[in-house]
Amino acid sequence: MACPTSARAALRASIRPLRTVATSPSTSTTSSSLYRRPYHSYDHPPPPGPFGATETAILAAAYKHVPEHGFTQTALTHGARDAGLPDISPSVLTNGPFTLIKYHLITQRQALAERSRQLFERDNAPAGVGGKVAALTWERLLANKDVIHRWQEALAVMAQPSYVPESIKELAALSDEIWFLAGDTAVDPSWYTKRATLSMVYTTTELSMTNDHSPDYVETGKFLTRRLDEVKSVGGALGNIGQWVGFTANAGINILRSKGVRI
Repeated sequence: MACPTSARAALRASIRPLRTVATSPSTSTTSSSLYRRPYHSYDHPPPPGPFGATETAILAAAYKHVPEHGFTQTALTHGARDAGLPDISPSVLTNGPFTLIKYHLITQRQALAERSRQLFERDNAPAGVGGKVAALTWERLLANKDVIHRWQEALAVMAQPSYVPESIKELAALSDEIWFLAGDTAVDPSWYTKRATLSMVYTTTELSMTNDHSPDYVETGKFLTRRLDEVKSVGGALGNIGQWVGFTANAGINILRSKGVRI
């Protein structure tokens, strides 16, 4: 069972920007070779992808079976067969079904870049950073629609203590991606508060969506609008690092509880 202290540490570690690692002129080692950068940088190339060629082949094929079989070992086995690999091949995925969940999270996050271009080039494109954040958050939620009936099962896997840090890290990466694509250029303490609050909004709305049976998830859309309106005042009120740390700690606890962790 995760304790409040470890939960807070995991959330802070996942969201905090990482410093560049200093290197001597005689070495070509860069920070990207030591760890993956959880935020955008215009000065450094992106880190390598998270999956190898064999893993990608299995996961891409297995993902097609998620609507029927869920994020399970069965889906992975079907994926291996579809990829022309032996049934034992999914054993290369050390985290099993969680790797399939992670594949969904990462590929849908990465797909937001192309979606943002389509959204923002329309005649009725959302105005301002806030409008773009709302539009991108909604687009990401809609990307769950084909697997939403399996998503509560996925959340139960993500809530397992060994997977909580990686789940929170990916949530932080999603929040950062949305703010980045929306055109946010802030480098002050609001960098943290914006991402922390959006993480909370996204998580609670995603959970609401798992129980939404309205046409085109209209009730989820209304829920998202209400949550975004509510946190505008929170984001503006948190003006320093000390306040952000306290807010983030509480946010981390609530995120974990929303995913079923008893803390």
